[in-house]
Amino acid sequence: MQKSSRLAIYALIELAADPDRQVSVSEIGEKYRVSSHHLAKVMHTLGRAGLVRSIRGVGGGYSFSGNAKRTTLLEIIELFEDRTGDCKLSDPTVATPAEWVLFDVTCEIDEISRATFGAITLSTMLKQIDRRNRVTGSGTRQKVQV
Repeated sequence: MQKSSRLAIYALIELAADPDRQVSVSEIGEKYRVSSHHLAKVMHTLGRAGLVRSIRGVGGGYSFSGNAKRTTLLEIIELFEDRTGDCKLSDPTVATPAEWVLFDVTCEIDEISRATFGAITLSTMLKQIDRRNRVTGSGTRQKVQV
């Protein structure tokens, strides 16, 4: 998964947790230790997709405008990654048995990951985060790899 996809998921989780709240790019960037510049590009893409709305001016920022129960991780990832050519051999006419077997395995992994990402919504992620916070203590800062 590309960095932009992960940033988009983090930002949407942050915003979907409280859809009435406006959050600035710098707040999200600081929390996840990422460049505000890169995150601003991600937010622009999310805005074009109708998942966030931008509020300008003092006290402005972004708020969630999607449907957390219907927005899947796969939909978010597909905004940033073109996965149409992932499962192709460069030249199947000369592929060795080892190349075919590796091709089959990687295609199967891709199908499984697409099905998994397609089944997990932002709402599901928020519930998982809530469960994790209850187990670890809500004041504990979790390390997140970007």
